[in-house]
Formats: sequence, C-alpha cells, structure tokens
Amino acid sequence: MKLSQSLIAEELAIFEVRFKDAVKSQVSMLDRITRFIVKRKGKQIRPMFVLLTARLCGGITDSTYRAASLVELLHTASLVHDDVVDESMERRGFFSTYALWKAKISVLLGDYLLAKGLLLSLDNHEFRILQILTDAVRRMSEGELLQIEKSRTLNLEEKVYYEIISNKTASLLASACSAGAYSAAGNEEHASLMRQFGEKVGIAFQIKDDLFDYGSENVGKPTGNDIKEKKLTLPLIYTLNNTDKATRRKLIYTIKNNNNDPVKVKEVIDAVVAAGGISYATEAMFRYRDEALAILHQFPETDTRMALEELVRFTTDRKY
Repeated sequence: MKLSQSLIAEELAIFEVRFKDAVKSQVSMLDRITRFIVKRKGKQIRPMFVLLTARLCGGITDSTYRAASLVELLHTASLVHDDVVDESMERRGFFSTYALWKAKISVLLGDYLLAKGLLLSLDNHEFRILQILTDAVRRMSEGELLQIEKSRTLNLEEKVYYEIISNKTASLLASACSAGAYSAAGNEEHASLMRQFGEKVGIAFQIKDDLFDYGSENVGKPTGNDIKEKKLTLPLIYTLNNTDKATRRKLIYTIKNNNNDPVKVKEVIDAVVAAGGISYATEAMFRYRDEALAILHQFPETDTRMALEELVRFTTDRKY
C-alpha cells in the first residue's frame, strides 16, 4: 500500500487528529478505553478508501474527513459488539475490549461510538452522508442475524452466503466509498458508482478472510475458527455441494457435533482442500476484484486511480 499511503500521507495525519477528537468523552473510563482502541487500530483501510474516492471524484473536503471519521467510528463500534457476540478474547493479536472490560461496558462502548459517529454528521447537517452510512449499519445488523439463523440450519446456498457477506462486511466499505465520493462534490452518480465499486471490493475482501481459515498464516485467529463457529463460508459450501452423499453427511455431522475437536476440524479442512473448495473460492474472489477494477477504470488514469487499484489488489493479495 506504499503508493496509497504516500499519496494521502498528509490527509491521513489530519484524519488521525480528527478521529481522536471525535472519540473524546467527559467520562474518564471512556477516554481510557478509547485511547486503548486508538493505539491498536488496524490498517485504516476504510478511511483510506473514503479519502481516495473523494480525491478521485473531485477532491478532499472537510466533509470527507468527517465521513472518514464516521466510517471508522461505525467500524470500531461493530468490532466491539462483534467481540461480545463471539465472546472473543483477542482482537488483532491483543486483548479485546470484551476481554478487558467484559460485556456490559463493551456494549455501552459500542453504543457510545455509534452515537458519536451519528452526531458528527448531524451536527454538521450532512444528512445525505449520514443516510448512506446509516444504511450500512442496518445491513451489517441484518447480515449478522442472517448468519446466526443460517448457521443453525447449515444453509448450503451460495446465494444466501453472498447475501450475508454483502450485508455483514461489504456494506460498510460500499458506504465508505459512496460517502467519500459524495463528500467531494455532492455528485449522486459518482456516489452510486463508488458504492458498487466498494461492494465488490468488500466481497472480495471477505472471501479472502474466509480463505485464511484454511491456511497457515498468522492472522490473529486460529485456523478452522469459522468451522468451530459453524459459519458456512464459500470454500465449505462449494465442497458440501460438490461431494458424494456419504462425505457430505460426515462433514455436516462434524460441523454440527464435533466442531470443537481439532482433529475433526482438520479433517473438514482437508476435505475442503481436496474437493477444490479453495480453488473455487479463490477464483470467485478474483472475479469480484476484477469487476471492481472495471468500475474504477471508468475514471481517467491518475495517481489517485492507481492508488485505489493498489488498495483493491491489497485486499486479495494480503498475507494477513
């Protein structure tokens, strides 16, 4: 991501200052927790997409910085809540807020971050950007609940899988790109185009995450974690739909009843690899990546477009 980071290095520095201001509170406990979160923030992919799409569609404005902060606040709130839902003790190799402050404080923290983000737009009368990003919150919640529902019945439909990841993961990146584009010049056509772009990048990003579950890279979660949580990812769905009945019954039984047995989980992983599930999912990931690039290439070739293309390729080529 060297080009992306160098091209908007100054803007990212401004964003960081504004984001820290955006999470400040009058409550000392909240300030301690938010400082903990800010110090352990991730790669800031979503704010980078906001800034770069704005740059592509007319230029970065004050509204762009607020949109980037809102995206990061919503994303952070969703991670805090996810750790409570999943009872996860780790986040990016560190203790999660759930591990350190338990469920009640974590839920309230997530609510606080969500409220701060919404107020950031409301106080500046940026209702269209608020609408764009609030829709992502709705879709993220629907996607999470749909995934929980389908994990109980072990849904085997690719259509439902794509509905889940489109809502749960891709919606926020799609809204980030749409909000970034809109913040530049209020152009609805650009906002719509960038939403489609972000959606496809987000789907490719999630398929890559699914593939990590079958690999050996250290990505902050144990291999086979999705299987243990009964999440039917694309490699597994393909395998269950393209194997003999006996193997299929055995795999489903293992996922339902032996999903916490490391030996049994390894057998499922091996079966997915042998059935071609990894190759199938990889091809799908690259297809969505290429569709995103085709949308991006509707814009003139500039250093900003090249930086966005680099970010898109990073989502599928990353090792963690």
